[in-house]
Amino acid sequence: MLFAKLAVSISVVLGLSILAERTGPRAAGVLSGYPLGTAILLYFIGLEQGVVFATESAVYALPGLIATLAFLYAYYLTSRLLSDRRMILQIPASSVAAFGAFMFVSWICQQIQFTRISGAVTLLAAMIVALILFRGIENVRILNRVRLTRRIVLFRAVLAALIVLGISGIAAWIGPKWAGLFSGFPVTLYPMMLILHASYGIGPLHTVIRNFPRGMGSLWIYILAVTFTYPVWGINVGTLLSFAAATVYLIAYSTLVWMREKSVRV
Repeated sequence: MLFAKLAVSISVVLGLSILAERTGPRAAGVLSGYPLGTAILLYFIGLEQGVVFATESAVYALPGLIATLAFLYAYYLTSRLLSDRRMILQIPASSVAAFGAFMFVSWICQQIQFTRISGAVTLLAAMIVALILFRGIENVRILNRVRLTRRIVLFRAVLAALIVLGISGIAAWIGPKWAGLFSGFPVTLYPMMLILHASYGIGPLHTVIRNFPRGMGSLWIYILAVTFTYPVWGINVGTLLSFAAATVYLIAYSTLVWMREKSVRV
């Protein structure tokens, strides 16, 4: 189980961060909304704690993603405020502000008795608000890619693995509510944000933040699907079916964006 957690989390983070450098932070931001980190956590929570625990956690993963949006907004505001300061100050200060926002919003959500419907509706409203708040951010491409070194690869891998191991490992102690809320933590997105911020500055970083809510529809669909499929088909089949539903959304969204941009160019 430990090896599986390490292999999956490391592979996803490395793939996503490389994608950001190859195809641009805009595409990476959208794909960051694909249910990667959340799916990893819910899957391992289900394997270790059972279907009932994982299903209840999935319900609270919906408001947990509101905390993720708060995390991104706090990181964005702080990094923009400190844009004229050295990177050694920008990154820690932005991270502290983001973690504080995540924990505060998670605490608020933990006080509320969410259902599948109320959690889904509340998250949908938060996604719309995030799209409005982030729409003023400019899309910036990465022009000069940093060469991947062993140190960079190791940093990405270790950070992702620690987050996955930590959250899934304490699930039984904190209960399904907090486990669900923490499963919304940007396990795969945050390490990529740190790499982009340190390597390329706030431009590409903010581009990822801007586009993350645009891909969150797949996360929204995935978590809702989990609440239906896990109790009926179990962890493995339920995960596959939920991923299929999320993939259909992401393909449909990407096709719509491509067609719209093509019509604009014409």
